[in-house]
Amino acid sequence: MSSDTKIKMNLQCPMPKFDFDVITMGHGSGGLLTHKFLQSGVFDILKNDLLDQQHDGASFELTGRTAFSTDSYVISPIFFPGGDIGDLAINGTVNDIAMCGATPKYLSLGFIIEEGFTMDEFWKVLVSIKNAADKAGIKIVTGDTKVVEKGKGDKIFINTSGIGTIHPKANIHHNNIKEGDVVIVSGNIANHGIAIMSLRAGIEFETTIESDTANLNHTIIKLIEEFGNDIKFLRDPTRGGVASVLNEIAELTKLSFNLDQHLIPVNESVEGACEMLGLDPLYVANEGLFIAVVDPKIAPTFLAKLKADENGKDAAIIGEVTTTHPGKVIMKSRIGGKRIVNYLTGEQLPRIC
Repeated sequence: MSSDTKIKMNLQCPMPKFDFDVITMGHGSGGLLTHKFLQSGVFDILKNDLLDQQHDGASFELTGRTAFSTDSYVISPIFFPGGDIGDLAINGTVNDIAMCGATPKYLSLGFIIEEGFTMDEFWKVLVSIKNAADKAGIKIVTGDTKVVEKGKGDKIFINTSGIGTIHPKANIHHNNIKEGDVVIVSGNIANHGIAIMSLRAGIEFETTIESDTANLNHTIIKLIEEFGNDIKFLRDPTRGGVASVLNEIAELTKLSFNLDQHLIPVNESVEGACEMLGLDPLYVANEGLFIAVVDPKIAPTFLAKLKADENGKDAAIIGEVTTTHPGKVIMKSRIGGKRIVNYLTGEQLPRIC
């Protein structure tokens, strides 16, 4: 499915009639053009009781433990198979909060727009933002818009910051991980990065490789409700992929993470693309996956529950925690040999999120 097809399928907000076709420097001035720009559709599509106050910030109440996260999105191209920069920006921060064991509540939204960006493209991004926020159940309550001169940006950059309340049963921390714990990944790895790279390189496959961008907060909360603090750790393997996440945890815990290559789920087309491009799927970015480290006694039930969820049908146990090689990630290959899986060194996929 092409990104244009996806946009048409999700489109619920017809583009209003703007007095301009492209965004100019004046639209970032803070004056009349900025006012017209925001009032002619932006506030309407993202409408909610807190945003409607149109204040410098949002005022709200949260109770209990709180999670907060921020991220910036600079992907190129901004439209890609399976999504665009708009839903990516919402899902990315929603998922970061969810990995803390929290329910995302409120989000800020900042745009840095290059002069000359068309209103048609901006509206498509805005509709994706609206759809993703609605699906995640999060409110966009404050934001900012800046315009930079042509040639000093790349169409559009987006920053989102989010806040949410941590579930009372959640206790997500690397210090909880122990020898014998089980490592689970929620689906096929490397889809997002390969969708972006194949689009840039003009590589075509028999089946379209799509980004896995998705909000994971509903899935995570259901799992925490059932399994509580037997879920030791959660992380979404975005930039740097699965390998980088596991190396970070191994370094922090001084434990060994032993993987089995034949257990790691990879789409056949994605694996073929990785071979063609000389990439290791373990280092390729994901945007709709998470890694869970869980107590071995719940691992089979946890996996079954996850596989029954729309965000986990390809989930798999990929390894276990040991003390054999402290601070290292070790992978058993399909032919039986073992190798150290190090951090990603240098740049692999530029501008993937």
